[in-house]
Amino acid sequence: MKYLKAVCAFALFAILASNVWSMSHWSESRGVYDDVCYLRQAHLFQRFGLNGLNTDISRDDDHYLSSKLREMGFKSWNDTAEAPCHTWIPATEKRVMQYPPGTGFVLALFPQGFQVIPLYVLATLVVFALALLAILYARARSSILLAAGFGCLAIYLMINPAKASYSVAPTMVACALAGLLTARFFSAGQSRYRVALLGLTGLVIGLSVNFRLPNLFLSSGYFLFFGVSLLISRKIEVALQGVLFAAAFLAGMAPTLVANAINAGSPFSTTYGGVDVTPPDFSFGVIRQYLADLQFVLLLLAGLWTVVMWRSGRAGGARRVAAVTAGNLLVNLAFFMSHPVFTPYYTVPVAMLSLWSLLFASLIKPAEMVDGAVIGRAASA
Repeated sequence: MKYLKAVCAFALFAILASNVWSMSHWSESRGVYDDVCYLRQAHLFQRFGLNGLNTDISRDDDHYLSSKLREMGFKSWNDTAEAPCHTWIPATEKRVMQYPPGTGFVLALFPQGFQVIPLYVLATLVVFALALLAILYARARSSILLAAGFGCLAIYLMINPAKASYSVAPTMVACALAGLLTARFFSAGQSRYRVALLGLTGLVIGLSVNFRLPNLFLSSGYFLFFGVSLLISRKIEVALQGVLFAAAFLAGMAPTLVANAINAGSPFSTTYGGVDVTPPDFSFGVIRQYLADLQFVLLLLAGLWTVVMWRSGRAGGARRVAAVTAGNLLVNLAFFMSHPVFTPYYTVPVAMLSLWSLLFASLIKPAEMVDGAVIGRAASA
């Protein structure tokens, strides 16, 4: 088994090396409005520290944004009223950036002019490490190959479609970590670490909201699970678990709530405008685009794996992971299929969170199985 694991680890490393080589040739000036706005958020953090949460366009007194727009050939580069990715907020009488602050914050950790490449390389390294962990967890030849195959896919996705938006790279890391924590929580039995695992899961998913606001819906399956479990069991323990998850989730997304209060006048007011705030409207044109995209393959894999895990019923923890995953997939699909805009990465986060959760749930032995094996060995000794 160790030789097979070594070969699989080498395959992961080969794809990692290929990714890093490709990323090292990327340009930060590819003429995309979203890129410029994320870099402007990073610039604000580097200039003003945490006060960079205030994205009022009047703070562009050093002409960072206007110069970037001029470089990319934007016709109204010197007209702040026409700046892309910025919304006029009547409540605060400010024109502010529409995106949450997380992506700009992580970009600000790197030196200006060399921010995108190190962000993607670091994010890919974390995904690589978690894929290696999955291989280490595997105990059978089939599970080793499963972990290796998914790991290769996850690393590849850090190039395509993750490159489409700077917000996707840190989101992919959050989804992988949350998937591991979710599987660990539901396999922990009555372990004293369960509280910490649940809190960390909620915190990581909350943090992901700071990268992309639609990541808010990544929590839907968890809230549905705890809500339905409470209705069925009526146990105070389940209620406390739901409260803990909600509190950790809110703590994680606190930067976005603070940014909303500064820029939009209220923590629960959106800085988005235009097509992003239109009412839901199912369009067969949008649905057809998803069906013809890689996202459909990922969603189909997640859906089929969820059904198989639920029907197998080999362990209570695995079935609970399947229940959370099913809720997440249904809510996210309902939201994005009714959203009037299609992109090649909108449903990738829920697909990857689902797949990582299912993978680790398949590999991690539940605590009760481990305890039972120990008791059995002790009895036969």
